[in-house]
Amino acid sequence: MKDEIIKLLKKEKKLSSETINEIQEVNIHDFAKLVEEVGKEDTEYIKASEISKDLNTKCIGKNLYVFNEVSSTNTVAKFLSMNGAENGSVIISEKQTAARGRSGKSWESPLGGVWLSIILQPNVDYSKLPLITLATGVAVAKTMEKIGIEDAEIKWPNDIMINDKKVCGILTEAVTKFNTIENVIIGVGIDANLNISDFPEELQSGTTTIADELGREGDENLLIKIFLEEFEKISELFSHEGFEAILKEWRKRSYSIGKIVEVREPFNKNYDAYVIGVGKEGALIVEKIDGTLEKVISGECIIKN
Repeated sequence: MKDEIIKLLKKEKKLSSETINEIQEVNIHDFAKLVEEVGKEDTEYIKASEISKDLNTKCIGKNLYVFNEVSSTNTVAKFLSMNGAENGSVIISEKQTAARGRSGKSWESPLGGVWLSIILQPNVDYSKLPLITLATGVAVAKTMEKIGIEDAEIKWPNDIMINDKKVCGILTEAVTKFNTIENVIIGVGIDANLNISDFPEELQSGTTTIADELGREGDENLLIKIFLEEFEKISELFSHEGFEAILKEWRKRSYSIGKIVEVREPFNKNYDAYVIGVGKEGALIVEKIDGTLEKVISGECIIKN
């Protein structure tokens, strides 16, 4: 984290090379205010003023930090959350240079996408963390519906699909202290106005963008605004323990239920199974070839043709 924060400040010309050499032993958290200041400066494409205008939320997005380029919005969000950032603060970047998805996978994040992280203080135990990811998926899918994409589906646990192609990924990470969850960082990456040809060749066939689906480029600031409003609605439902209502919305939009998948879990042998549904705590329920039922809590489920 320290190297990434220093790199951010150096790129924004807040630190010189000479200064960096002098502060290697300084506590990086002393630079939190400087990072916040950078996040409040004007950027070229993503405009905090446009997102904030008429933003209909009580908490989410009331405090926005927008950057030209960061390694990962989740990293910056973690850093700020450890230094007093408010609940509902949102970190946005026009580009990410080292974004990651689940299992450490890289995430392409050039200009034209929506790359953001939300700092949430949900006051829940570890068992409810998977539900936060599912709830965020519902918020993204509802956002798609609001802008005219009716067929967005949620692939367990963290992808949004349109016509069998991925348009969005979600990464939820907990910030803990003494085995207590202090904050949850929810990273969302949406392929908005990107050019698919700019992606690595191996990703192009399985990826889509909002622009491709709508047949035109959209307003990234408006997209963020709508998402923050939808996220607050679903987070309020979460905070009031409306878990079944969230799961009902998720199941209506499930891309995974009813499909044959290859289950890949850490430290377990891969196996094929039929997806039956999702449990009350967010685990995927699958039926193995021998008829036994399993709960998939972490890992991946690869759809088989």
